[in-house]
Amino acid sequence: MKLEIAVQDVSGITVAARAGVDRVELCSALALGGLTPSAGLVALALKAAGPLPVHVLVRARPGDFSYTEDELRVMVADVRSAVAAGAAGVVVGALRGGAVDAAALERLVDAAGGTDVTFHRAFDLLADPVAGLASLSAAGVRRILTSGGASTAVDGMPALRDLVQAGAGRIEIMAGGGVTIESIAGIAATGVDAVHLSAKRIRSTPGGFSIGSGTAEGTMEWDETDPSLVARARAAVSGG
Repeated sequence: MKLEIAVQDVSGITVAARAGVDRVELCSALALGGLTPSAGLVALALKAAGPLPVHVLVRARPGDFSYTEDELRVMVADVRSAVAAGAAGVVVGALRGGAVDAAALERLVDAAGGTDVTFHRAFDLLADPVAGLASLSAAGVRRILTSGGASTAVDGMPALRDLVQAGAGRIEIMAGGGVTIESIAGIAATGVDAVHLSAKRIRSTPGGFSIGSGTAEGTMEWDETDPSLVARARAAVSGG
């Protein structure tokens, strides 16, 4: 089982590389579920990563996964930009009426030009996950990031087992969503190909003013990749 860490800055890439993780997902705004990182961040992150595979999340906005034509055009351009910069893969997702948006996905996969494509946790909103898995495999998607349709991957372990069986080696299943160090061993027993977590800690400084939602007045907060958590996750995935 492989370990993927979600990071949102160059220092996170450095932490992940030093810990020997298998892959990183690069994004911005993890607090919003992750959004497309800037071109500057992609370029510097790829430089810092060295041989560590970097997969770039492409998501135009927070909220649902049903995109307008303008939003989709931006995402197609961002996929092409990430691939041209040297990303090892891209992470995308698009839905329409409770099913995979096949037309949107075709454009995104085509823009990736043969580079690895991961379908993110939009998958957990599908009305028929098994049918969705089949359509994603047929479309050329390499892997699916999923909690098994539950709030956390631990709660979704029975569904993860079913998806591994349904995938039958045609498409990788990567467990993500509320993954903790303590839950990795149990999740591994489902047979998933990889586990995904952010392994982050919250930092804050006193003073300033509230920016955005969920931040207390008088503090300024941000999160960053925690080297200790990444190291513990690496050990847990390795059976240590």
